[in-house]
Amino acid sequence: MWTAMPGKNLGRVPLFDPQKGQTVIPPLSEGRGWWAGACSAFYDEESGKFYLYYRLRKPRGRGAECRIAESTDGVSFRDIWRATKEELDTPSIERASLFRSLDGVWRLYISFVDPSDNKWRVDLLEADSPERFSPADRQKVFTASDVGVEGVKDPWVVRIGGLYYMLLSYAPSPQAASPEERARMHASADVYATGVTKSHSGLAASSDGVNFRWLGDVLSPSEDGWDAYAARLCCLVWAPPVFVAFYDGSRTVEENYEERTGLALTWDLRHFERVSTEGPVLTSPHASGSLRYMDILAFEDRIYYYYEFARPGGSHELRVSVVPR
Repeated sequence: MWTAMPGKNLGRVPLFDPQKGQTVIPPLSEGRGWWAGACSAFYDEESGKFYLYYRLRKPRGRGAECRIAESTDGVSFRDIWRATKEELDTPSIERASLFRSLDGVWRLYISFVDPSDNKWRVDLLEADSPERFSPADRQKVFTASDVGVEGVKDPWVVRIGGLYYMLLSYAPSPQAASPEERARMHASADVYATGVTKSHSGLAASSDGVNFRWLGDVLSPSEDGWDAYAARLCCLVWAPPVFVAFYDGSRTVEENYEERTGLALTWDLRHFERVSTEGPVLTSPHASGSLRYMDILAFEDRIYYYYEFARPGGSHELRVSVVPR
């Protein structure tokens, strides 16, 4: 249980020094565009194992493939499943959210570019174990048109009480875009990299973990700050009396793919109050400074922080930092 800190300090979580983190998954090669990250972590109490979804990217292959790995200590992982972008029939794969429901069904909520319109979407895979997910058996959760936006991706799922909640990144349709801007929004199959719109965070809810209803925007980019282009919620941790949220931020489209981590608070999941108003709270000391796509597993005496971290040569690796709770 979380306890009050001396001096009436409530709702705090311990942070960490990213330089002291341990490499979990290295990139396939060195240099900008070679990334291992976009992770989702899950601890299965029944088996006593940690499970980690991650995505591998190449400079000319974008989101080339995704994998799931398992571990007994949360640090040393071995791969047990993989899927390529060809199996998903997509130009690119991005973040997913790995979850095991109370009835034992494993779920993978995965985001990828829909080849029919070049817009990001989210689908669901189900299986009786993480190594048995089949891309061919996926079902739709959200397309961009379902939500009335230009793209929806990067789900993160949590069950609170009897409801499943999903945080998502979405790109709203720009009202004043010129015909030329609209033409190039999806020409590259990544609207977030165009600068025509921005990266916002939305919320969805479900009673069964399969059929979600869109609840709307919960965190938008700031007016003129370090997160004026992107404000992408990554994960939550319960620190009574609030949820502490970590989010990815960038000032301009030039920082797309190289976001850094900010902090926010929420009491109801509908309204998020920024803590990191003057700048990010977590960065890498290398290259672009990017530290993004965080996920958290909190235990009684420790917290496992998993995150994508910029290396000196510009590539990104997947790291973990374990801190006392």
